[in-house]
Amino acid sequence: MTNPMSITISQLESHLWEAANILRGPVDAADFKSYVFPLLFFKRISDVHDEEHEAALKEYHGDEEAALFAENYRFQIPEDCHWRDVRTAATNVGQALQTAIRGIEQANPHTLYGIFGDAQWTNKDRLSDALLRDLVEHFSRISLGNAAAKAD
Repeated sequence: MTNPMSITISQLESHLWEAANILRGPVDAADFKSYVFPLLFFKRISDVHDEEHEAALKEYHGDEEAALFAENYRFQIPEDCHWRDVRTAATNVGQALQTAIRGIEQANPHTLYGIFGDAQWTNKDRLSDALLRDLVEHFSRISLGNAAAKAD
């Protein structure tokens, strides 16, 4: 992951274009956004959650239990549904992605339900584990937390 330096719109556009290039071939160009934008948002939610966790740890002087209180976070990320959890998946990466994003939607029903769309993450004919690992690693190279990327 890069340092939490600010990412420009141009850099983000370039990164998204490279993500689309990873998908080129097995995925129709018209469907790129169905895969790229959900991953972008999932990575951002995870990175912001990490920042909020660090802030909560500071506020509670290192008390991990207190730092985990739901009110410290804009969105809830259930256990095993964080970006880093998907990143560790060596096989069935699509299933890990599907489980994580659906878990986040269910944990935030009033704000995020359905937000990740209906991409077929588990279709291994279209999205091999290797391709999805490449895509996840591609997004892992940038920080999308508030320190690096403006909210808009």
